[in-house]
Amino acid sequence: MREIINLQVGSCGNQIGGKFWEVISDEHGIDPSGCYHGDSDLQLERINVYYNEASGGKYVPRTILVDLKPATMDAVRSGPFGCLYRPDNFVYGQNGAANNWARGHYTEGVEILESCLDVVRREAEGCDCLQGFQVSHSLGGGTGSGLGTLLINRIREEYPDRIILTFSVFPSPRVSDCVVEPYNTTLAVNQLVENTDHTFCLDNEALYDICFRTLKLTTPTYGDLNHLICATMSGITTSLRFPGQLNADLRKLAVNMVPFPRLHFYTPGFAPLTSRGAQQYRALTVPELTLQMFDAKNMMVACDPRHGRYLTVATIFRGRMSMKEVDEQLVNIQNKNSTYFVEWIPNNCKIAVCDIPPRGLKMASTFIGNTTAIQSIFKRIAEQFVAMFRRKAFLHWYTGEGMDEMEFTEAESNMNDLVSEYQQYQDATADDEGEFDEEAEGEGLE
Repeated sequence: MREIINLQVGSCGNQIGGKFWEVISDEHGIDPSGCYHGDSDLQLERINVYYNEASGGKYVPRTILVDLKPATMDAVRSGPFGCLYRPDNFVYGQNGAANNWARGHYTEGVEILESCLDVVRREAEGCDCLQGFQVSHSLGGGTGSGLGTLLINRIREEYPDRIILTFSVFPSPRVSDCVVEPYNTTLAVNQLVENTDHTFCLDNEALYDICFRTLKLTTPTYGDLNHLICATMSGITTSLRFPGQLNADLRKLAVNMVPFPRLHFYTPGFAPLTSRGAQQYRALTVPELTLQMFDAKNMMVACDPRHGRYLTVATIFRGRMSMKEVDEQLVNIQNKNSTYFVEWIPNNCKIAVCDIPPRGLKMASTFIGNTTAIQSIFKRIAEQFVAMFRRKAFLHWYTGEGMDEMEFTEAESNMNDLVSEYQQYQDATADDEGEFDEEAEGEGLE
């Protein structure tokens, strides 16, 4: 029931995905060879959300691993959980996208697109009631952003009524991995705005900060960062997989979180995050979790929610706790910080509570915020984009793959529209009604 198909695209997506299956396998008691060694029937009850059962009681992740060069795949195969995946679900090219969105979206990517979609169809046909698709990728490179958005477009065409959620790693403010990040990200966001239902924004710098400041890790690796991301990923679907007092699924999340179809870019967070040494000095209580969850230092993307207002918020609590306490805490937060919540959506917190906590914790919570402060990320990328595009720097790499300059201009204006939309709703109050109706009519006429 309510299965999810996972796609991991590009080297970043596959690294996140590899870690994700370690976390999920641990929660469901699956060992690296795919056999069940758990201690509770609840682990198996809805295991088919993420796994297919093969012969001999072996559980196989319902995932498709896609990349344009074989190196990442080999790393996944030789990793500890390499034997877990179905060999047919590895789809890869040979040439690589070379950090070029156009290669991923138009030339190299198209060559392996059909074989990817065949695997997607095969997995979808094996589902009883497909809930949606979950994609992990980065937006700065070529494969994750180019081929990732191409796959999302095609999946949206073939399965228009299914939820698509993406975990997208945005370029960091100060740390840059590749020079053409602003181009790739702008072109990818242009697609994500139109074709996904949820996009969880992540970035390495914010995750590094959490590792340094909160977890007190002196030399955080990508493994540590991915572990943080996976804690959030597992929290979002926990209600589908384990019983709880108040359940949420991906569609409920969409209905409660997206006030306007284009504004579906979230800031995720997770609590409790404490350093190893300080754990024994903290009590895990609902107030403590709520406090840390809404803390700006806890956000997994470099945007400060205090610079904007929350349109909507979803909180998913895990563990044994009293519903009354959860409700009280969230009402309390909304009342005390009412300036940070838009006043024209009266109760803008969605709550879900699941009985089973993550491994090794008494209780935990996942935070998803739809805040107007996220515009700062798009603004920053747009500024870098303009600086390069004005001089037409690096443009020949993209036009050489068959792209047109108009596509760049369109992508840029679409992203600027997104920023101004966020700003418009940030400034709106409950009283000024007229202007929105006129604009809505105008949009319909285009």
